[in-house]
Amino acid sequence: MAVEALKATQRGSSAAASNGLANSVKSLVATVEVSAAASATSTYEFFNIPSNARILGQSRAYWDDLASTGSPTLDIGLFAVDSNVTDDDDALRADLDVTAAGTGTSLITDIANYGKRAFLFVNGQTTDPGGELKVKATIKDAATNTGGTITLELFYIVD
Repeated sequence: MAVEALKATQRGSSAAASNGLANSVKSLVATVEVSAAASATSTYEFFNIPSNARILGQSRAYWDDLASTGSPTLDIGLFAVDSNVTDDDDALRADLDVTAAGTGTSLITDIANYGKRAFLFVNGQTTDPGGELKVKATIKDAATNTGGTITLELFYIVD
């Protein structure tokens, strides 16, 4: 088993402004390949988003079957880019079962949190620290043993 710390390949539009219009939806899509021997605590970096981004409910996570034995899970969190927040490895989603392929699940657990600003998902954060937050996934609880793909699709607005 090996601890991986990989960066995903980003596909989709960047965070660049869309004609200067407020509430223009930004779309980020990134994919990473998890090895068949990724140990628990392996991390996968997807993209950075503004700390004040309002994450929309259409945002989703997808994954292949990453284990034929064991019970690895996947957490999706927000991490400091410039030490502006305390890292929170399950800020957006926790305990996704990756022992079977995920055909797409909401990136945000509670529908009451759709449109909530990114920094508010970070445990203990009540004010916008400014800057960017890194979206990362972490393998938890057990190692993978079949490998495969993880893809995140994130939609947000900044107003």
